[in-house]
Amino acid sequence: MTLASIIGSQALSEYKVVLAAALNVGVTPIEIKEIVYQSVPYVGMAKAFDFVHATDEFLVSRGIQLPLESQSTTSPETRHQKGLAAQKAIFGDMIDKLYEQSPKDQLHIQRHLSANCFGDFYTRTGLDIKIRELITLSILIALGGVESQIKGHVKGNINVGNGRETLLSVITQLLPWAGYPRTLNALNALNEVAPTPDANRSLEEKL
Repeated sequence: MTLASIIGSQALSEYKVVLAAALNVGVTPIEIKEIVYQSVPYVGMAKAFDFVHATDEFLVSRGIQLPLESQSTTSPETRHQKGLAAQKAIFGDMIDKLYEQSPKDQLHIQRHLSANCFGDFYTRTGLDIKIRELITLSILIALGGVESQIKGHVKGNINVGNGRETLLSVITQLLPWAGYPRTLNALNALNEVAPTPDANRSLEEKL
């Protein structure tokens, strides 16, 4: 989550430092590469490439032979179908509604989102869906200004089994990396989507 947040913050120098620490504590080369790949649809290719190159240089310096084993599970023919299935597994029936409500001249964006963001990345092996959703949330928190997407992925995390306690732990862990404004925005999103259990109790009940 820390590596993902640092990518979202575009802090390349610090990424290199934390990258070494991650490998030292047991994060595997495949997991590291998958974190970087998972960032691509969220930070964009132009920003992700620096982290791809830095990761490759670091792994080679540690004697790790590249390329690593491919984690891709789709083809050009199956990426949309499998991506759409992954989307629905995370977000449910709302995906059908997004397709139905999309203006015809923008439907290609919805299809590309399914095929690319989910078909090309979420279907990969090397990280399970619960970790990928936490990584995505960590990137979004660090980006800032994407509160709507943060709320969506808080819901997605809960749908795949990452409960409020887990999400609060991640937000807490990322505080020193993302800073207070972005952390508090993420906390507001969490409280809106998954309120604390006693949030709706009356004052009399609490007393």
